[in-house]
Amino acid sequence: MSEKKIVFFDIDGTLWNWHNEIPESTIRAIRNLRQNGHRAFLCSGRSRAYIQNPDLFAIGFDGVVSGCGTMIEYGGETIFYKKLDVDLVEHTVNTVRKYGMRPILEGREYLYMDEREFAKDNYGKKLKAEIGPRLLTIADEWGRWEISKLSCATETADREKCYEELKDCFDFIIHDIPVTEFVPKGYHKGTGIAKVCEMLDTDIKDTIAFGDSANDIGMFRAAGIGVAMGNSSEDVKLEADYVTTPVMEDGIWKACKHLELI
Repeated sequence: MSEKKIVFFDIDGTLWNWHNEIPESTIRAIRNLRQNGHRAFLCSGRSRAYIQNPDLFAIGFDGVVSGCGTMIEYGGETIFYKKLDVDLVEHTVNTVRKYGMRPILEGREYLYMDEREFAKDNYGKKLKAEIGPRLLTIADEWGRWEISKLSCATETADREKCYEELKDCFDFIIHDIPVTEFVPKGYHKGTGIAKVCEMLDTDIKDTIAFGDSANDIGMFRAAGIGVAMGNSSEDVKLEADYVTTPVMEDGIWKACKHLELI
């Protein structure tokens, strides 16, 4: 593979597992591919406020696409950010709650979650432990939120009615957990990749995307090559051009070798 590539990496289930453990082989692969002249970007559904772990950035990346394509950084500078209008956020919070969903609002500086809604939820505890003071409450910051997307726990919700009411404003990424991401209409990881390529004057065919979950499908469809981790769900694997081994079984290293990035 002679052309220099831009390689995009999802975080959860791709760079690390549920315990935020990153295989040493993954670190070596990313550093080696950059030494070979390729560029590496984080490309996550997480908003920027939720991408703070120093172990991630210690690997070395050229940029970050966060919030399912709603924010892009390159060379330490923010070059794009899609901020949701506060009136839309208020309407959305009220609507999702009306249908039994529990929202988490996601921005570039803060996440917003009402602890009473997630008191018995392990994800709420994980969020609080990971980002500390960057986690604020929806209620205390009412009307002052600064976000680009939101996610909702949907296990007891009337989901279809909620989606119908908000379909003109959002695209929905539905996970098995059950969680749904509400992303501004027309945005996804693939649009983030396209914008990076436009900015860097690179043919989108010269991109490779690594991922494992539903919000990576748009990335696979946009990129020149989509690589699914071995721990991906079957629908994600079907969208990929290549399926590697799971994250903790040197999946990124093996795929980078197969694709001649390293």
